[in-house]
Amino acid sequence: MQPIELISFNLCPFVQRSVITALYKHIPVNIKYIELDTPPAWFLDISPLGKVPVLTAEGQIIFESAVINEYLDEISPPSLHPATAIRKAHNRAWIEFGSSLIVSQYYLATANTLENKDKYQAEVLEKLATVERVLQAKPFFNGEQFSLVDAAFAPIFMRLMLLAKYLPFDIYQQTPKVHDWANTLLALDAVQKSVVPTFADLYTNFLKKSGSYLVQ
Repeated sequence: MQPIELISFNLCPFVQRSVITALYKHIPVNIKYIELDTPPAWFLDISPLGKVPVLTAEGQIIFESAVINEYLDEISPPSLHPATAIRKAHNRAWIEFGSSLIVSQYYLATANTLENKDKYQAEVLEKLATVERVLQAKPFFNGEQFSLVDAAFAPIFMRLMLLAKYLPFDIYQQTPKVHDWANTLLALDAVQKSVVPTFADLYTNFLKKSGSYLVQ
């Protein structure tokens, strides 16, 4: 297999999804970090959307984290998807929902007014409650086997863990099943190693620079 390269920004949760998948499946991937605020010209030339993640493999450019994860999964059996078509569709739907939760979480983290903080805090809590209602299995989303849904949600839980110290309440108070799932994922080696060693400090500094209401 030709070398695979993943182009990344060191705080991006979507990139982290793909890193988790590669680590969990022991796929050798070279990670190249760029500054997304000042991306190099070569990156803009190859990224159709000007966003990370971008994967280069087999002479092709692949973008969008869910698509990258599908590719990584297909080239390294056994699959991290369920066996049946309907369960695969179910899992893909919840991966998309996870993407919307990443966005809501970002807006909560970077909200610079109390009004916006309260708005996106309510949005995050509502979406966590939606996940709580669908969770039926342990320890992972589908039961005993780690899946691409787990890879998609782990970055959310890592950021919520860091945001928790700035919130005056337990964000998982009404969602104990989600909390258990989060703890399971955060304990995985593939999740812990999916970010740079200084991630916590980088994330906190990012919040401060963004004028986050939470860290004022």
